[in-house]
Amino acid sequence: MLGQGGHVALAVMSLVLLLCREAAPIEVPQDPKILQDLKQPPTIVKQSVKDYIVDPRDNIIIECEAKGNPVPTFSWRRNGKFFNIGKDPRVTMRKRSGTLEIGFRSGGRPEDYEGEYQCFATNDLGVALSNKILLRVSKAPLWPKEVLEPVVVTEGTPLVLACNPPPGLPPPFTFWMNSAMTPIPQDKRVSMGLNGDLYFSNVLTKDAHTDYSCNARFLFTHTIQQKNPFTLKVLTKEPYNDTSYNATDPYGGRKVAESTPTFLSPSGTESSKMVLRDEQLLLECIAAGLPTPTIKWFKKGGDLPGRKVKFDNYNKTLKIINVSEEDAGEYVCMANNHLGSIRHSIFVQVKAAPYWLDKPFNLVLAPEENGPLVCRANGNPKPNIQWLVNGLPIESTPHSPSRQVLGDTIMFRLVQMGSSAVYQCNASNQHGYLMANAFVSVLDMPPRMLGPKNQLIKVIENNRTFLDCPFFGSPLPDLRWFKNGQGSGLDGGQYRVYINGTLEIKRARAEDEGTYTCVANSMLGTAENQVRLEVKEPTRIVRAPERRSAVRGSTAHFDCKVKSDPSLPITVAWTKDDKPLYLGWRLRKDEESLTIPNVNEGDEGTYTCTVKSEIDQDSASARLTVLEEASLNPSVSSALPPDRSDPPMDLDLSDPAARSVRLTWIPGNDHRSPVTEFLVQFEEDRWEPGRWQDLSTYPGDLNSVILQLAPFVNYQFRVTAINAVGQSQPSRPSPRYKTSGAAPDAIPRGLRGWGSKKDNMEITWEPLLDLERNGPNLHYSVWWRRKDLGEGWSNMSTFGSKHVVHNTETYVPYEIKVQARNEFGQGPESNVVVGYSGEDKPTDAPTDLRVSKVDSTKANLHWKPVDLSSVQGEFKEYRLYYWRESSLVPGLMVSKEKKTKGFYSIVAEPSGILSDLVSYSKYKMFLVVTNNLFEGPPSNTVEVTTKEGVPDAPKFFSINRRTFDTVHLEWDKPLEPNGILIGYQLKYQTVNGSRVGRAQLETLPPNVTEFTLRLPDRSTRYKFYLSAFTQVGAGVVYAEESPHFANEAYIDQVDIATQGWFIGLMCAIALIILILLIVCFIKRSRGGKYPVRDKKDLPLDPVDQKDQDGSFDYHSDEDNKPLQGSQTSLDGNVKESDDSLVDYGEGGDGQFNEDGSFIGQYTVKKDKDETEGNESSEATSPVNAIYSLA
Repeated sequence: MLGQGGHVALAVMSLVLLLCREAAPIEVPQDPKILQDLKQPPTIVKQSVKDYIVDPRDNIIIECEAKGNPVPTFSWRRNGKFFNIGKDPRVTMRKRSGTLEIGFRSGGRPEDYEGEYQCFATNDLGVALSNKILLRVSKAPLWPKEVLEPVVVTEGTPLVLACNPPPGLPPPFTFWMNSAMTPIPQDKRVSMGLNGDLYFSNVLTKDAHTDYSCNARFLFTHTIQQKNPFTLKVLTKEPYNDTSYNATDPYGGRKVAESTPTFLSPSGTESSKMVLRDEQLLLECIAAGLPTPTIKWFKKGGDLPGRKVKFDNYNKTLKIINVSEEDAGEYVCMANNHLGSIRHSIFVQVKAAPYWLDKPFNLVLAPEENGPLVCRANGNPKPNIQWLVNGLPIESTPHSPSRQVLGDTIMFRLVQMGSSAVYQCNASNQHGYLMANAFVSVLDMPPRMLGPKNQLIKVIENNRTFLDCPFFGSPLPDLRWFKNGQGSGLDGGQYRVYINGTLEIKRARAEDEGTYTCVANSMLGTAENQVRLEVKEPTRIVRAPERRSAVRGSTAHFDCKVKSDPSLPITVAWTKDDKPLYLGWRLRKDEESLTIPNVNEGDEGTYTCTVKSEIDQDSASARLTVLEEASLNPSVSSALPPDRSDPPMDLDLSDPAARSVRLTWIPGNDHRSPVTEFLVQFEEDRWEPGRWQDLSTYPGDLNSVILQLAPFVNYQFRVTAINAVGQSQPSRPSPRYKTSGAAPDAIPRGLRGWGSKKDNMEITWEPLLDLERNGPNLHYSVWWRRKDLGEGWSNMSTFGSKHVVHNTETYVPYEIKVQARNEFGQGPESNVVVGYSGEDKPTDAPTDLRVSKVDSTKANLHWKPVDLSSVQGEFKEYRLYYWRESSLVPGLMVSKEKKTKGFYSIVAEPSGILSDLVSYSKYKMFLVVTNNLFEGPPSNTVEVTTKEGVPDAPKFFSINRRTFDTVHLEWDKPLEPNGILIGYQLKYQTVNGSRVGRAQLETLPPNVTEFTLRLPDRSTRYKFYLSAFTQVGAGVVYAEESPHFANEAYIDQVDIATQGWFIGLMCAIALIILILLIVCFIKRSRGGKYPVRDKKDLPLDPVDQKDQDGSFDYHSDEDNKPLQGSQTSLDGNVKESDDSLVDYGEGGDGQFNEDGSFIGQYTVKKDKDETEGNESSEATSPVNAIYSLA
């Protein structure tokens, strides 16, 4: 059973959801036409901080600025009572402002004006309040006079020198120094505590000094006050063995009694500490003992928060930044040396001053509308929420029937004109308070058009086009677009209407030309505006200039033919090397070309033709290269082609200045191709030594230039010459030249603010380039402030390129800027950039997700939107998750992979169309709202069943077997039948080139997946069209054409041995083989032809080679192998051939003349046995046999 409180909470939630669904707050555009007539209650835009400490030497300024219409008037309360400014001659109020200035030129004490101040800004519609500003004057009291007796301690014992600085406002910063103004050295043994006292874990004789002095620095007065110095005397039991101090033996060889650790601070075994959320927690443990103890920290029941923990003061101080509730607990510090250890427990409580969960924002409503004003805060203890109206407690104001207070929410229902007011929400507990103003303005305003009247928009064909129609009204009007004053509103297809009134035409065409009318309509009236759209043809260069090479003295010609819309005037301009081209008397330009007569070296360069209309442009470029005149001697000219230039020489620096120097060089030989430009490069030895970088280029007719340089760089230079052939080698480097330092000139680029966590904002920027530093010690100053509060700037300096602002509210805008600085000064500030703190998970889920108009592939979705403040970040989209749960086709398995689709809509009743669904299936889906980083909780899950549709194409369709008189077709069922298959439709017709025969149709049952067609003629070709069908109709058609018979790769087995063509082919092959055998037999019987080589001194080549008479050497590859019956030499080598020249001569030696030529006749004298045993390989070679026949 729910208690009474539970019923109240449910009622409040129901009422809030009901009101949020009925109306959304109106956003007033920042348009001067609207604002000048718009009445608005006052809003505080600037005020002093709550705890305001001022310097007594300056005038006191208490800020209070507000805006509103009518202009607000200001009044003040001091310590809860009306502060009559007119009666105090020292107090003045700035004009059109509530800022107070209190001056003391005529006397008076700043302390007399301490107290609590509060500003009231008032106009006819309400009263806005500032925070309560506690004004206090900074104090820097003197140190009390005291006489300090010398402190006498025994060596090895602990010691505490008390500081006790005078109480200042704010508290002073303390530090210890000696009489020479040198800081007292601190280490593990000697250190200063958080209270300013100086602790000695054990005293050494070297600690004996007469000038231990505690100093207090007061921040506001920038003064340092010094306490009377302590004199420390150390007693020893034995004298030193050595007068010098030895760190490894601080006692000089003497025996000093060691001691176990004890705590100097804090005392006892346990203590407690309270810290506020988001502040800094400092825990300290300082121990005495000999040897000096070491300190370690632990947290009972968990680990120390590693990312937030820092150990200072030689591990004696534990620091935790940005404390949160999970940092509460028991912290243990342990001090130990080799004699023992000791522990101390510190119990940490984390409390919290109030902080915002939902800060109230201004609410603009139309008459009879509803809306909530929400003020939610948290803290520890939980803060008390108090509502005020125009500065008065809401309980003491007259009752309003349109207003209902429900704890931290005020519900407004059916508001009426005249009920505008400023509401204050105060959230407070014992640790602090928060107060915020939020006005409720009831506004009725007929629809207004904010853009220019009857605007003419010209666009290029096929471009995306936007027609703007800014409008406003209260209540918010409905806006519709019409074309040429006819038809229903434009939305859908290639048109899209945005919530701000803009009409998008996705692709403008000629038929889209016309007059478009936007009409804003509400119960208070109608307003309309017209936009005339003209669609133009694009401006294009249809014949562009081409690269040209011209001999000096000849004529060069560049084309630039343009096609454009006839109604658009165009201009054609030429540039040379990106600079305007001066035509003068020599150059000629017409509508389609540029002519350059009598070309000279100065004409060389890149020429660009640019054609512009009022809405678009086009350009094209080409380069002109000027060549030397042809030589009188053509052979010499061709023998000496142009080449790269020699490198420049003798680089010299002169005319030094802070940021420039003159560089002079002597050009090298250009090798028949004039130098067109010089490239100057530099190298510096600080950031990237050894790397040459381009500095600038200069025309080829210069050899002395002024180089513009960056400060604080040690330069050296080199020069490269460039001609039509290419670049020369670089010159030798110049002497080094060092520029002096200067303040930065560059502004850091890429400044942005974004949140990596829900309660921070990371400010990042690109660091300056090395050559932009301009001096040493480069660092950055970064400023930030809340954009919507008008508060003062916060700033800090860093050497990095990032700063994190902690403890921010979730997704609030900040103004940020950055500036670079170095030892020589500060650079320019960047422009103010708006960044946002981090995003958090959206808290609300879309509700009432439902589906309508479901067909086979799409469904219409509707849902109730979330409050945009619950997105806790930049609204990105409503993201739909949907998945196919099952198919209604029995036995069909489906993938349940989740898919997403985004819908961007911030209207009161959003909707969307989900397409690409699979027919005849069950789907489930839910909706979430998203920002840039997170998704919110899911909506209700709905189930959708799509209707039956037409099937997909069959999975495959092929002609997988063909004989001379049949074609066999096979296919498989569609992957997605999209319903219950009831059969297949097969349509086929003969094809002969471009002519087709009469179509024939076959209807097949769903379980048949093959078909055989008998052909009337084997050369007949068919085209087949196959589709599956359901009750809805036929699906996607799969078309295939039967292949040519000659190219058929898949044919049934045929007995080709019975075919005539095959028998004829086999007979021809047999006849050829028989002829070859006869030829080989005849050649073998005759022997080979053996030519005589031309060169008598060369042995016969082991490889067949063709002689001049066309015959071939008798050797073959087979001669290198021993024949059957051949003999080998004694060394085991095989003889090249037994059929040698010796065998055919008269004797064993052969017969040669004196010159070595062979004189014997080729005769066959071998007997039958020799012939059979030593046959020549040539006769068996088919190649040699064929050549012998020839």
